[in-house]
Amino acid sequence: MKVYISADIEGVTGVTHWDETDLAKGEYNQFREQMTAEVVAACEGALEAGATEIWVKDAHDSARNIIASKLPQAAKLIRGWSGHPFIMVQELNETFQAVCLIGYHSRGGAGSSPLAHTMTGNITRMFINEKPTSEFLIHTYAAASVKVPVVFVSGDQGLCTEIVGFNPHIGTVAVKEGVGNSTVSIHPELATARIREGVAKALQGDLSLCQVSLPAHFSVEIQYRRAYDAYHFAFYPGAIQKDDVTVRFENDSYYEVMRFLLFAA
Repeated sequence: MKVYISADIEGVTGVTHWDETDLAKGEYNQFREQMTAEVVAACEGALEAGATEIWVKDAHDSARNIIASKLPQAAKLIRGWSGHPFIMVQELNETFQAVCLIGYHSRGGAGSSPLAHTMTGNITRMFINEKPTSEFLIHTYAAASVKVPVVFVSGDQGLCTEIVGFNPHIGTVAVKEGVGNSTVSIHPELATARIREGVAKALQGDLSLCQVSLPAHFSVEIQYRRAYDAYHFAFYPGAIQKDDVTVRFENDSYYEVMRFLLFAA
């Protein structure tokens, strides 16, 4: 079994403030360690379930967060950003059997995490076919476009609740809950134990139940914090400026949606 793991940091247990996600800040290192530990736990769960090959995408900020020496030898680590439209699931293709998302977080505009956002801090909210959109949904659709199911996600409670409503067959582990500008987190070792167990269980189940169908057409709207960003990105081919801060892009191809997001998000 060939398994793909994409890892972010805002959904890692304990992470509460933006300084804790920034490699230039003093608080960052302990949370980098925990991000790595949660990815290692996911790898261990995958190996327990019979994975023979694991690819890990470091998908936060600089994409240089995960401590490579702590990963199992079966794992390959993708660091940095290639510029490919699949963004947080770069190198994912039809040869994989499953995707796991570790440390993911609530969508921009949600009140369920002090670190809620979608893609960048320049965006306030994003919609696909009028549905408020998270990085989970963006990359689950990307995986679906190459016929690979997302089978497990760890992160904050708000995101996990969203996923249960989207497809209850996708395994989830909530490692924390946002309360206003604070979080309530489980113990780091409990988080890794639950992630290891959750990944193993998900990969040993019926993966086909986690596969989602892509809509026939995509209408994407991005609301920016600054009006000049909307003006700028409305020049992307096929995009239009809907109002001072909103750009809309429509296409039948999800790959074209991802190419738009590569430039506009």
